[in-house]
Amino acid sequence: MTKLRVGVAGLGVVGGGLLSILMQKSERFDRAGIEVEIAGISARNRHRDRGVPLEGIKWYDDPVELARSDIDIFIELVGGADGTARAAVEAALSAGKHVITANKALIAEHGLHLARLAEQKGVSLFYEAAVAAGIPAIHALRGGAAASSIHRIVGILNGTCNYMLTQMAETGATYEAALQEAQRLGYAEADPTFDVGGFDAAHKLCILAIIGFDAAVDFKTISISGIQKITAEDIAAARQLNYRIRLLGIATRSESGLELSVHPALVDEEDPIARAAGPDNVLVFEGDPIGRIQISGPGAGAGPTAAAVAADIVTIARGGGGPVFNAPADRLRDLKVIDPERQTGRFYLRITLKDVPGAIAAITDTLARNDISIDSLLQPSVEAALKKHQPADSATLVLTTHSTSASKMYSVAREISEKSFVSGVPSVIRIEDFQ
Repeated sequence: MTKLRVGVAGLGVVGGGLLSILMQKSERFDRAGIEVEIAGISARNRHRDRGVPLEGIKWYDDPVELARSDIDIFIELVGGADGTARAAVEAALSAGKHVITANKALIAEHGLHLARLAEQKGVSLFYEAAVAAGIPAIHALRGGAAASSIHRIVGILNGTCNYMLTQMAETGATYEAALQEAQRLGYAEADPTFDVGGFDAAHKLCILAIIGFDAAVDFKTISISGIQKITAEDIAAARQLNYRIRLLGIATRSESGLELSVHPALVDEEDPIARAAGPDNVLVFEGDPIGRIQISGPGAGAGPTAAAVAADIVTIARGGGGPVFNAPADRLRDLKVIDPERQTGRFYLRITLKDVPGAIAAITDTLARNDISIDSLLQPSVEAALKKHQPADSATLVLTTHSTSASKMYSVAREISEKSFVSGVPSVIRIEDFQ
């Protein structure tokens, strides 16, 4: 029987869920020959009810003190890239303790530093719960795909955004209404910026890219845009074009370097990525010789996240180790990151026009002068499904382009917005084709 003493810092919903798993003496642990003792706990509020009995467990006001105590594994569930979380994890690693964390921001922004420290001390740093909760994304890349050359990673990495976009598509809800419903159900925080702004997805993408490409990816090099500007009209127009809008994290490796981006995108409605609904996450890895691998499931929630942390405990008990990422931190490649403005692709463009003669012709002429070729054109003002989104004295023009550079597309959109017959700011969204 392998006996492990663990210390848990952070007793929110995930921490409480983990304590419940450990206290129930999981049959899986017994069959694996593992006995886990909760040797210490720490949180900001000592008296809050966590739904599990805490009597008899040693309490630490300072997580750093807990990290240095007589434990085998320090489990960090505090959150945040810096401050208490970082200090406690550094203290635990420096003291020769194994560390498990669900903290995506910490790993994305300081993972290389922490990996070097763990490898110097000969201890493990595991973080399965930091990406996609109940989906074994990290395990898939570090294990099953470890011998393959990964060239693209695509994912719906934020359940909050996917739930909101699904609601907008299925019910016709506005962005604001979908956000309120997500907050009511607990999918979105009171301040949802971290989720809807794309930062949560970007942290996860950074971690996946480091592992998948054996590259020292800097989080600050990721191009990030969220879903705040997606409107009900965009959702409806996408449906008319047989697309769904999803917030995607995309990392691509080529001879030119890395493309790293989190952005809303139109995805063909028949693609499995587009069919991922509600708060679910989906991940696709493409490479040689594995081909295309897709995994999906619950990307958030106390149960799946706590279960992922518990799975890391089992991995440590079984002697799992090796580099924190796919390769030792000091051997990760320094790959060039391509400027997002130089990235190319197809685009969706929606423009609200005042109802004046020649307006559409002027728009198409502007695109032609800038060498942007139109793939399809839709004037949704004649579509009953979109009429309710338009002012009475206006018309909406929606078009898709052939491949062009992002810089050229955004420059043309700014030029179009300055025309006297254009109302508001044109909507520009990338189109991603994965087939």
